[in-house]
Amino acid sequence: MPRYLVLGMGKTGLSVAQHLNKNEINAIYFDTRINPPELEAFRKSFNEADIYLVDHNNLPEDIDTIVVSPGINDDHPIIKLAIQRNIQILSDIDLFVRSTKKDFIAITGSNGKSTVTELVCFICNNGNLKASAGGNLGRPALELLDDKVDIHILELSSFHLHRCQYLPAKVAVLLNISKDHLDWHGGEENYRNSKYRILKDALSSVYNRNLGDVEKYINVNPKLTFGINQDADDQYGILVDSEGSFLSKGKKKLLNCGEIKLRGTHNYENLMAALAVSELINLDISNAMLSAKEFKGLPHRMQLVAEHNSINFINDSKGTNVDAAMASINSIMSPVILLAGGQAKGGDFKFFAQSVHSKLKQIVLFGEDAQIIGKEFEDLVPIKYVNNLEEAISCAYKNSNTGDTILLSPACASFDQFDSYIHRGEEFTRIVKGLSR
Repeated sequence: MPRYLVLGMGKTGLSVAQHLNKNEINAIYFDTRINPPELEAFRKSFNEADIYLVDHNNLPEDIDTIVVSPGINDDHPIIKLAIQRNIQILSDIDLFVRSTKKDFIAITGSNGKSTVTELVCFICNNGNLKASAGGNLGRPALELLDDKVDIHILELSSFHLHRCQYLPAKVAVLLNISKDHLDWHGGEENYRNSKYRILKDALSSVYNRNLGDVEKYINVNPKLTFGINQDADDQYGILVDSEGSFLSKGKKKLLNCGEIKLRGTHNYENLMAALAVSELINLDISNAMLSAKEFKGLPHRMQLVAEHNSINFINDSKGTNVDAAMASINSIMSPVILLAGGQAKGGDFKFFAQSVHSKLKQIVLFGEDAQIIGKEFEDLVPIKYVNNLEEAISCAYKNSNTGDTILLSPACASFDQFDSYIHRGEEFTRIVKGLSR
């Protein structure tokens, strides 16, 4: 009888365990943490004797399959042993693909994937194609299986894609690739290859045509592209004329950029990607454009949370890498006081500093790698080092003037001081709303 090992006892690991139990597959559960996030849920649902914590790095002889949570890389002792023994290693996405009877759309990119996932889901549900979304965003993929919908929308990280064996998405979407998670992947080439993996088995694809080497990874037609430039052929881009800037397809104007609730070039690319997906799944494009025009975006991604004394406070906690933070900073027209810092994930902060310093009035740094970031901004922008987010907000507010924007866009992961980027963004919102001057 097959016996599985579930490696990782967080939200995804719990969804895997519940899926295996529902399908009467025997399993045990491992985690190297003494108190993993879903430990109590595991203890309520499964036999205590099947739960192993902290230092259990021995792989039982009768295990024939390991299902690995996305945050665990190949350096883990259990993974190394599994590779040596030629044991099957799966992700929760592999289990999802094997189990679903519905079409699914798969979306990845270094930046923007959550926005596009939610936007595509929003467009589908407004267009009478019932959809649910999950994966790296919100609900684990396996929790979507019981949803009464027509199609699933999956946000996939490079961690998910690293292990996917087969991914026959109805549409695969590749938004962009920039340096991110290099510490996890062991280098940029491995990271890029994980992102390109999304295209391999897809039935159709949408991708950013400014990714120079993407064509060699495309195996099928149809395919649609998008980019901030506008080519003469029938693809998505931005058309600029005397009347303004427009999202367009070829020479056909679709949406006036000035009438869209999401602002900034990076969001225009996200909107174009979503419209291209809509076309490939045969949704009415006029209805899709109306939905795209009204979409307000996600919490923690360029979210205006308050205005005090004509100073805007923007929560961009989901800006966890250099490129995301750069896009956010460059989309703001007013002087910016930037709050940044955390765990750096191998980002190129020299390039970051050179690219954004002219937009910044000041940078306030906190967290584990504050000094690494600050070193690159020396002699470019006034720098202030503080201990935590609350001190950063207080410092920025004291040094701000009417018309300034105080932007939390950390360019770093949050796990040195917070549970997640969501926790960091919630704390930013809580502190800002309690400000007085």
